[in-house]
Amino acid sequence: MKPLKQKISITIDEDILEKVKDLAEECDRSLSQYINLVLKEHLNKSHKENII
Repeated sequence: MKPLKQKISITIDEDILEKVKDLAEECDRSLSQYINLVLKEHLNKSHKENII
């Protein structure tokens, strides 16, 4: 069975990373979980805006 998630490597600005880490901690999520959540929300929003 194919894994549902894949590991990737990205480069991100240090100031953005620190803010995202803080937000993840506030939500009691891991950094990876929080980034997944933010990306899903962004994709859903973008998809809805393109339909209208």
